Amino acid sequence: METEEIRSVLGRLGALVGEHYVFPDVGAEVADRLATAVADGRYDELHTPAELAEAVTADLQSGNNDKHLRLIFRRDGLPDETDPVAEEAHWRRRAALDAGGMARVERLAGNIGLLEIRPLLYAPEHAAPAVTAALSLLASTDALLLDLRRCLGGSPDQVAFICSYLLDSDEPIHLQDLVTPADGTTRQFWTAPYVPGPRFDRAKPIWVLTSTATFSGGEELAYNLQQFKRATIVGERTGGGAHPRRGFKLHEQLEASVPVARSVNQVSGTNWEGTGVAPELEVPAEQAFDEAYRRAAEHVLGLQGDPERNGVTDEARTVLGPVAAAVGTAG
Repeated sequence: METEEIRSVLGRLGALVGEHYVFPDVGAEVADRLATAVADGRYDELHTPAELAEAVTADLQSGNNDKHLRLIFRRDGLPDETDPVAEEAHWRRRAALDAGGMARVERLAGNIGLLEIRPLLYAPEHAAPAVTAALSLLASTDALLLDLRRCLGGSPDQVAFICSYLLDSDEPIHLQDLVTPADGTTRQFWTAPYVPGPRFDRAKPIWVLTSTATFSGGEELAYNLQQFKRATIVGERTGGGAHPRRGFKLHEQLEASVPVARSVNQVSGTNWEGTGVAPELEVPAEQAFDEAYRRAAEHVLGLQGDPERNGVTDEARTVLGPVAAAVGTAG
């Protein structure tokens, strides 16, 4: 990239941060700091978009540690957000290639459901049928493992849609608000009174698997289920990004990511920004599945038996190994 092009890109970036950042005073400070760095020639010797994105992101986050505030290098390019047709086609194509984010849907031994969502929670208009299909398949399982360890973010509307299945209430539940200072608006998010397909029975337990990579919309889904006491979080404290962002195309391969709103959960009155979602059962991410699966199998073994469930009970004993088999023999 030429020096003049770099300065043009960063000039627009600074203006966007100053105009849209979720905390206006901080946004103005960040924009001023960026303008000073540009004037001092800090970025003039960076010749590739990837190098520029890395250096500028480090400077943007200095002092506020807002992980949503970034200059992102997009290797494959990105659509112009001012062209709604191109942007819609881009996201619809991405969702289709990622199976709507429903990366793994499986009935595990012991009649335990596993749903892994990655890399994103795509918007309902692009992925609601995939969510409905996944959760309908798992509705008859006795427990659910919801794996968000590689869920990097996504749509708050999709979070609300999934919560509509998992919170299992015919009455709408107010989940959170998004407060946008730039235009003075507040948008509410509620569960839906109706969803296509069966809900996941509230009497059945859910374990949510997290890692330090779980971020943004993935964190919101985990946080909602935790705050409404619907799930147990197993794994690592998440990344700590609660400020929804907007993306702005600055260059064929550079996107400005600017946090524009503040999340307010209706139970806690706050959010997970900077702190992450803390698990009830803290274990390394690579051990989270085994820990949650063991607990789910124990739950299945504790269910009232009947002849038709003998196969499921045997599977659960197998999951737990020799100890469970010995208990079954003693009983």
